[in-house]
Amino acid sequence: MISAAPVTAQLIGDAAAPHTVVVDAVAGRRLDAPTPCAQWDVRALVRHLLYWTPVLAATGRREVPAPPAPDESAVEVDDGWPDALAASRAQLVAVWSDPSAWTGTVSMGGPDELPASMIGGMVLGELVLHGWDLARSAGLHPRWPDGVLDGALAAVGAMAEQGRGMGVFADAVPVPPDAPTLDRVVALSGRDPGWTA
Repeated sequence: MISAAPVTAQLIGDAAAPHTVVVDAVAGRRLDAPTPCAQWDVRALVRHLLYWTPVLAATGRREVPAPPAPDESAVEVDDGWPDALAASRAQLVAVWSDPSAWTGTVSMGGPDELPASMIGGMVLGELVLHGWDLARSAGLHPRWPDGVLDGALAAVGAMAEQGRGMGVFADAVPVPPDAPTLDRVVALSGRDPGWTA
């Protein structure tokens, strides 16, 4: 059986591509503006991205992750956050675009080894979900290729129940069976596809 990792790895760059325009649109706006994540304003979402993006890149390189702060809430969000996030995201894309990153197991700093393919799928899902979160906070409607959205739907579907158990995802939002794939990805994570700021 041929591994799906090479195919999925090729989606990472396309999943990250809309982030450049989105971050440019968000930069300079109010950091206390709301996002589709009920508990997060833009500042909290940016903190989350600045904290986890380098951790996930290090994980894919099989390095011990060195978070930029003791915990997510301690991450500084200053005027340089767009450049810092762009640099971290470029590393994330470079690492997880390599099919070898998806093989075997990885550690995120804890004692447990996790399937690399699971973390890679999480990276894909997070790029789409958080790209959408940031975009909607600025009133933008991001677009991704069908292959990226199909991959994100599979990835989010695979981790949805665990995410709900950890409090990361809310209950799925009902959408019609023929809803666009992006709406289904968003809804599966507990976000309202029709959310507006």
